[in-house]
Amino acid sequence: MPTEMRVLAEFEGVWRIAREIVPDRGPPAHFEGQGVWAPAAGGLDYAERGMLNMAGAAPMVAERRYFWGNDLSVYFDDGRFFHKVPAAGGEAAHWCDPDQYHVRYDFGAWPRFDVIWRVVGPRKSYRMTSRFSRLEEP
Repeated sequence: MPTEMRVLAEFEGVWRIAREIVPDRGPPAHFEGQGVWAPAAGGLDYAERGMLNMAGAAPMVAERRYFWGNDLSVYFDDGRFFHKVPAAGGEAAHWCDPDQYHVRYDFGAWPRFDVIWRVVGPRKSYRMTSRFSRLEEP
């Protein structure tokens, strides 16, 4: 069954995030938190915050921010282009010398969705699966 095309406005609001990070070497990590897409000029600001748990380390607060443009282009908080989200789900990539980032968006169970990153390179090598489920609409 084909997936509908997502539009930016559908992401606005508060989402629960459950994330598993599995490095090629070393223990896995788990993140639980919230992501918020909020209106901004030309798109939505995205901010996430939660607790990151790694074996052998004290839990720590983790957060990140991006800007999502109206065309689903994602930018780092310093304005650099990151990647474009495929509106129907699918794959995108980002080169961050010397590591390659591959991502797959799965919108098949909307309004829940998964974002799966595979990072390969000499500095970083891991698989990260983030599961988003809506907590509240705007």
